Amino acid sequence: MKFDELDAKMRVFETAHDHCVLPGIYMVARLDGRSFTKLTKEKLVFERPFDRRFRDAMVSTVEHLMNCGFKVIYGFTESDEISLLFDFDENAFGRKIRKVNTILAGEASAHFSLKLHSHCVFDSRICQLPNKNLVVDYFRWRNEDAHRNALNAYCYWMLRDQGVDARTATAEFSKKSVVSKNEFLFQNGVNFNDLPQWQKRGVGLYFEEFLKDAENPLTGEKVQAKRRRLKVEYDLPMKDEYSSFIESFLN
Repeated sequence: MKFDELDAKMRVFETAHDHCVLPGIYMVARLDGRSFTKLTKEKLVFERPFDRRFRDAMVSTVEHLMNCGFKVIYGFTESDEISLLFDFDENAFGRKIRKVNTILAGEASAHFSLKLHSHCVFDSRICQLPNKNLVVDYFRWRNEDAHRNALNAYCYWMLRDQGVDARTATAEFSKKSVVSKNEFLFQNGVNFNDLPQWQKRGVGLYFEEFLKDAENPLTGEKVQAKRRRLKVEYDLPMKDEYSSFIESFLN
């Protein structure tokens, strides 16, 4: 069998289930760290419940993903996860889900591993959202999840610092209300409302335009040129304000 014939024969098995995101559908990629609980509790030493070195490595990874060949207009990270909102007209690799997922997971894993000098792995999945409202709902969901995770983490590590074992600390607040958790922290000297917003709401990244002093190469005239830079927002708005914030990125 000639190579061209063999190549055509075998490509069918590789691409038979090569699904693509249809045009007119918003794409959001969500990446999660694989076995990051073991990474942060056993392999590496971090502050509890939040560590700026870990946060900065996650932010750096989002920055990398927003500049690695895809047109990503908004990035969000909280805990060990990343969400990326693609431009509505993004058509890289024909919107093939397999290609997008494997490239993003590989880029994130490599970059994050280099930042922390340890073997770290991310997985990736694509959310296909048919309208703007669902895009807003998606990011509201992850924003609220960051708040829930932060509250639980502070309660958990407060108990651990008091000598409570991991299983008991996990079970202690599993069915407690938000009010009860806040009161527990307050009684132990922590006002949850006063904690840094990035811990409670995550971090957002987006491109912004700015003016930069420049010189016309032909005339030597001093001018101002428009440039684009990536902005990292550590103080994201909440609730309806956050919804409006996300809507500003949508066509």
